[in-house]
Amino acid sequence: MTAIPTADGAPAPSEGIGTGDPDRVTANFRHYLMGWGAELSEWGDPDHYRSGLAQPQFNGVVRLRSLDAVEESMATARARLAGVPWWWWVGPDSPEGTADALTGLGAVSLGAVPLMSRSLADIEETEEPPPGLRVEEVGGGDRLRDLVRTYSASMGVSPSLEDGVVRVEAGRPDNADIVRLAAVLDGRVVGTTVVMMAHEVAGIFLVHVAEAYRRRGVGGALTTAALRAGRERGMRLAALGASAMGEPLYRRFGFEAVSEYHLFSGPTA
Repeated sequence: MTAIPTADGAPAPSEGIGTGDPDRVTANFRHYLMGWGAELSEWGDPDHYRSGLAQPQFNGVVRLRSLDAVEESMATARARLAGVPWWWWVGPDSPEGTADALTGLGAVSLGAVPLMSRSLADIEETEEPPPGLRVEEVGGGDRLRDLVRTYSASMGVSPSLEDGVVRVEAGRPDNADIVRLAAVLDGRVVGTTVVMMAHEVAGIFLVHVAEAYRRRGVGGALTTAALRAGRERGMRLAALGASAMGEPLYRRFGFEAVSEYHLFSGPTA
């Protein structure tokens, strides 16, 4: 069966999907990142979003639709994202040759991020949390702030941005599709993940463990909880962009690389 794209280029629901379905994986990825657009979130060419926060992870371009007017698209991105740091993500949903075109226009390569996925049909091999650790779903209030503070520290986000990140998280228009999970030990949030339920995919984002608690099974407990959350909500596939540190863990959980994103810093002039 050939999927029919929706307005944003995402595949329509289908009877069955495979573990190597980059169309659904990238549609989920775009869905999540565009939700950071507190100031701007626009489908067009390029598809871009702007939180207004002075952190590149929270502003950027998620897809170029055509190379026919790449200079015009770059000019649009520069104008719409002026005044904030931003990233340009080039994945399998962008035309072949996009990375070379961006480099020619002054974008600087930051490397590649493996895009990994696995089926949610069978998650029996997942792991139990280490003693004393529990993974709980996060709503709002103080626990949301604790979650933001934990992943921000791991990402190198300035504490001065905490209020802004909490505000954007709390006000996302797609919050009904998001499950936020916190790993809690002795009353303290020591790890986080955020799961986007969209396009039949449980997209796993912001997997972070506080430095003092790494290599103690926290990341595995969070991954297990994320997979179970996706399965419980009827998703068919789990997917994520893996860091070098996290990739061995995800392979242990049955994730396989299906593609990759090339990441560029957005040129300002």
